[in-house]
Amino acid sequence: METFISICLGIGLAASVGFRIFLPLLALSLASFFNVWQLNDSWQWLGSLTALITFGVATLVEISAYYIPYIDNLLDSISVPLAAIAGTSVMLSTMVDLTPIVSWSLAIIAGGGTAAAISGSSSVARLTSTSTTGGLGNPIISTIETGTAMFMSVISIFLPLLAIVFVIIILFIIYKIYKKFTTSKR
Repeated sequence: METFISICLGIGLAASVGFRIFLPLLALSLASFFNVWQLNDSWQWLGSLTALITFGVATLVEISAYYIPYIDNLLDSISVPLAAIAGTSVMLSTMVDLTPIVSWSLAIIAGGGTAAAISGSSSVARLTSTSTTGGLGNPIISTIETGTAMFMSVISIFLPLLAIVFVIIILFIIYKIYKKFTTSKR
């Protein structure tokens, strides 16, 4: 059961990484620092004071930068591959008692895939907002993304089984929006 819960935590945080890259890493670092969650042995450094400060500063810079129109679009151009890497890393750091082949496979597919799918959808939403509002609607999207990343990070750490339900709901919403746009273009 512990392994399943750690997988749920990893997927929940990977989904959160799709919205903001550093915020879930900060949350995981805080959880490890305060012994709320045990990390994989090779990822214990995430719970260090140095990592905590680094992720804290990076989170503040990232959140602030997303409130600057056109800079947010520039960040989106690099966020999808970074989200895939961070989602994979977050997933790897939380999994316990699995062989390396299973850990890496799950981390790449579930962690990296979830983060990349959500990050790609966020990028499209922001690009649409930029083109339709001249960037004036982007702060609203940024606020929603940051709030969702915070919510998913907290839920993932304290209620990982519920987090997986929210991940499924988020992915379902993304799928429905995608279907709506693809059928309306025909």
